[in-house]
Amino acid sequence: MDERVERDQIDIYSVSLDGAVFEKSPYSGANGGQCVEVATNVPGIIAVRDSKNPNGPVLRFTPGEWDAFQRAIGDGLFRPTA
Repeated sequence: MDERVERDQIDIYSVSLDGAVFEKSPYSGANGGQCVEVATNVPGIIAVRDSKNPNGPVLRFTPGEWDAFQRAIGDGLFRPTA
């Protein structure tokens, strides 16, 4: 499956995450902290979960949605205003 599959072409919540490999950012530090883990090895899906609750809910995004989110972070759209 093409990695650029968009949400209207696949039900991203019906795809199994059994083989998903979640990775924590190297910036998270050794003590855990408040981190998320991201899995990019499932075709057509970027999966995100709370590192402190690996058996909890998983957010799923298409690669296009994830790219847009990363661009918004880089553009400073999520910086605190205070």
